Amino acid sequence: MELRLVLGDQLNAGHSWFRTPDPAVCYLMAELRQETDYCRHHRQKVLAFLATMRAFAAALGKAGHRVCYLTLDESARWPDLPSLLEAQLALHQASSFAWQSPDEWRLASQLKSWAASLAIPTTEVESEHFLTPRDGWQRYPHSRMEFFYRTLRKQYQVLLDEDGNPLGGRWNFDDENRAKLPERQPIPAPLLFANEVQDIDAMVTRHGVKTLGSADASKLPWPIIRRQSRDLLEHFLTHCLPHFGRYQDALSERGWSLFHSRLSFSLNSKMLHPLEVIRAAQSHWQTNQDTITLAQVEGFIRQILGWREFVRALYWEKMPDYKQTNFLEANRPLPGFFWSGETRMACVRHAINQSLEHGYAHHIQRLMVTGNFALLAGIDPDQVDEWYLGIYVDAIEWVELPNTRGMSQFADGGLMGSRPYVSSGAYLERMGHYCKGCHYQVKARSGEGSCPFNSLYWHFLWRNRDKLGRNPRLALPYANWDGQPEPQQQAILASAEHHLIHLEQL
Repeated sequence: MELRLVLGDQLNAGHSWFRTPDPAVCYLMAELRQETDYCRHHRQKVLAFLATMRAFAAALGKAGHRVCYLTLDESARWPDLPSLLEAQLALHQASSFAWQSPDEWRLASQLKSWAASLAIPTTEVESEHFLTPRDGWQRYPHSRMEFFYRTLRKQYQVLLDEDGNPLGGRWNFDDENRAKLPERQPIPAPLLFANEVQDIDAMVTRHGVKTLGSADASKLPWPIIRRQSRDLLEHFLTHCLPHFGRYQDALSERGWSLFHSRLSFSLNSKMLHPLEVIRAAQSHWQTNQDTITLAQVEGFIRQILGWREFVRALYWEKMPDYKQTNFLEANRPLPGFFWSGETRMACVRHAINQSLEHGYAHHIQRLMVTGNFALLAGIDPDQVDEWYLGIYVDAIEWVELPNTRGMSQFADGGLMGSRPYVSSGAYLERMGHYCKGCHYQVKARSGEGSCPFNSLYWHFLWRNRDKLGRNPRLALPYANWDGQPEPQQQAILASAEHHLIHLEQL
């Protein structure tokens, strides 16, 4: 008997393991406190992963595979994964052990170290999900994501003409994908599911698992089976893709998903394969070019073929040291309103409350609202990582860490992005509608009632000049700062210092 471990984010029905049932193989899946407790997760995240795992195990069994599934009730006797595996190897009298390569460093290290001590044969196989290998950072151009992305476009023949050139004569249509959402632009209603997970919810409560955010266990909205994931993909292609690219950076209180796909949970749990999604998007665009422009589909594909593969390559190249990077030496504690949403900053309040309610925020909310504020305020990247990893349903460390510590907080010194993604209130006003009803005045750079983003932006540049002053992409902002009268500079810095002292009261 060979015991094969399937982790909670390895729900890939297309994996070669599952092509033919083998009576000499038993697939082990387990709900573990080790996984529910390594950070404080959103309630919907815990429920979604456990429900998806159970559904996948049931599908394997229905297909004729032998499955051993342990719920939290059954696995609670073991303190961690290695101790559980040792007991299961003995119980099943297994003569060999196999596992798919984990995507998180902590699990990969834990399993590799434990398996090395076994006296039986062991095998580690690929998860057969990603489009690049773990050492992709060395195999592909990695100075910037754009060149990484272009290479993959060529390799997988995505949006190319017969001569191998990019359709439309351009690799990137990002400059067409930064429009503010018009107030009268119709927004499609999000496709939500109503999965009943009350039994899982009760079990989580019974075991005292600490969670954050809210959840309705009678109608969990996230896809928990592949068919639902496919339905969500089809809904995106039909109703959202026609305007996705144009408004992907828009900020709005009119809807919590806007034109975004919300497919990241299905992708990161591996219910959907990235190439499957990319091919579906390209095919749908090809047959609907009267309503969907090239810029819309390219903007979507770039998120999956470009950013998703790029951050994974960076993660595996730089871990475990990457998790300790703090280039700007930020050390302030994360304000309490990140956990409550109680702040007078309208844009931050909306992004946090939406995250607490839905376990979701789109990439600009994460990068340019909450992330931007944390970077400007000099928040400890360890605490920022913990928040992002816990609050979002789709957050797994391999994708969360480079996006948060690298792109959002610039703690890696420029591996993910060529400059810090910071802005004053002007950007938030340009991309959204929050400022009209905000307690703070977006036009004011200093003084009582001035937008914190304004003075904190200049204070950030001022205090980090020794590390950022020679960055060519920041030459214009620094020239702007230097051109301001000294009294105005001092007023801005004084306002920023006041905000930093009273972060909890903003």
